[in-house]
Amino acid sequence: MTKRQWILASASPRRQELLTLFGRPFQVLPADIDETNHGQVAAEDFVRRLSQAKARAAAKGVDGGLVIACDTIVVLDGRILGKPGTPAEAREVLRALRGRPHQVMTAVTVLDTPSGQEHTACDITEVWMRPYTDDEIEEYVASGDPMDKAGAYAIQHAGFRPVEAVQGCFASVMGLPLCLLYRLLCEAGEEIEPPAEACQRHTGWQCKIYRDILKE
Repeated sequence: MTKRQWILASASPRRQELLTLFGRPFQVLPADIDETNHGQVAAEDFVRRLSQAKARAAAKGVDGGLVIACDTIVVLDGRILGKPGTPAEAREVLRALRGRPHQVMTAVTVLDTPSGQEHTACDITEVWMRPYTDDEIEEYVASGDPMDKAGAYAIQHAGFRPVEAVQGCFASVMGLPLCLLYRLLCEAGEEIEPPAEACQRHTGWQCKIYRDILKE
């Protein structure tokens, strides 16, 4: 059987890095959509809709194959925290998150372009931030790293290391929950190996939930 082309609807280096762990070639075709929550939709519904909108936008530019689209939001006290628009906003977000738990929601959509069939799911992971100092925030913001990330931080950043504990999927906080994506790809008819071992080797995170995700 001929393998279908995979198209990743994201310019994120982190998502591209994680998707390579499946060992399959893929095309990168970023989707430019309006990410404003105009109707004040509930967070999980909102992030699902964004992943679907990205998949549909990218599908218009391809002929055949599977489009993989994702969106990640950070939710603190019911408030959606997107990517900071300015360094000042990044500082404000990092101070609000400091020493507290929040949720990271990453929705994934796999769209089969010939049929138009979509498979969408959302991972919700609880994250606890450590009590980093104002000086650490200043140094991190000065690096520029927070500016393209939901919640103004990268869990994997070797210098800042903002996270104290995670309950859920580490890769999801990076932007692409691989075991959840595996399930969606299987639903779409792909025959691939589970990514759990490769993910743990790559991230250095000893995952406690992958078996539960893979058997759902």
